[in-house]
Amino acid sequence: MGGLLIKLFVPKEADESQKHVRCGILSGIVGIILNALLVAGKLAMGIIAGSVAMIADAVNNLSDAASSAITFVGFKMASHKPDKEHPFGHGRIEYVTGLIISVLIIFMAFELGYSSVEKIISPEKTQFSYLAAGILVAAILIKFWLFFFNRKLSKLINSSSLKATATDSLYDVLATTVVLASLIAGIYTDFPIDGVAGLIVALFILKAGIGAVRSTQAPLLGKPMDKELAESIDRLVLEHDKILGVHDLIYHDYGPERAIVSFHIEVPSDMSLVDAHSLADHIEREIKQKFGIEAVIHADPVVKDVATERLKAIAEKAVKSVDQRIKIHDLQYTEEDGCKKVYFDMILPYDLEITADEAKQKVTELILKQDGTLNVEITVDYPLIEG
Repeated sequence: MGGLLIKLFVPKEADESQKHVRCGILSGIVGIILNALLVAGKLAMGIIAGSVAMIADAVNNLSDAASSAITFVGFKMASHKPDKEHPFGHGRIEYVTGLIISVLIIFMAFELGYSSVEKIISPEKTQFSYLAAGILVAAILIKFWLFFFNRKLSKLINSSSLKATATDSLYDVLATTVVLASLIAGIYTDFPIDGVAGLIVALFILKAGIGAVRSTQAPLLGKPMDKELAESIDRLVLEHDKILGVHDLIYHDYGPERAIVSFHIEVPSDMSLVDAHSLADHIEREIKQKFGIEAVIHADPVVKDVATERLKAIAEKAVKSVDQRIKIHDLQYTEEDGCKKVYFDMILPYDLEITADEAKQKVTELILKQDGTLNVEITVDYPLIEG
């Protein structure tokens, strides 16, 4: 059924952008319809059977319907073209909707936990009904189907928002199972087993919600570049004979299918500006064609002379003396009017035990021990790639 809906709603000839929007809208529409049906069925049977658990589960599905509506609106807005106020498009709205859904998962966990504690303190007898049990079984099956359906959609378009929606559906299965178990257990015992089980499930749901928040907030705050993508770009760039090195890869994420990557290429210092510019343009087009990503490239001239190579060896030995993980790049050496100056960028690990200023001071002192006539200028950077 899910495969048929995807086939009908997301045609094969659709480009990646259209596919992304259509999958999100499809998920929203299906979620709104099915959750609305579950709300109606559970709410009616909860009132008839006098089951607070079923009514609470109906409210939970009402929040799911609201989440689906948010997903629908989010993907619809994300499809809007760039405008004067948003020159990079509206793709990040999808990340915002994913974050909202994740927060709703956490809210549902606290709500279920609170209701469970109440049932433990003040147990209430519920009226068993085969019709109520049947509705709960149907709800579990529907939620299982929604989990697999949204997971398939999320993998199809690599969407953190739909992944969060799928996770929510899976934990709804657990929540509804607890309600069903409590309904059946109420026939045989007065022990508040539904409250205890509900509290355990609430903790699982809370954990899932926190995990979903972490995964959806990362692109909003800015996350490091994917290691595999960075390595693929490195390989593509270094295939060109004139390129001596690549560094400072930065991934600018403006939403799914909307990204810009910027980085520096190292070229021989005797290479003409025109040739360097032409090479950078050529690589930018290659990256766009192969990865679908806009690229902005800065060219750094690399001087290969005895003095520069000597100072590079001194600087590398100095940083390794502070920490083996520290790397350097962009080392330049100038000598004007008797003033000798060396400057370079130093990449520090995030968990370095000393501060950046202390690291700069130590490295500077070690270099000056080798050549006290130098002026040393160090710029501190941090890794911009995962891992």
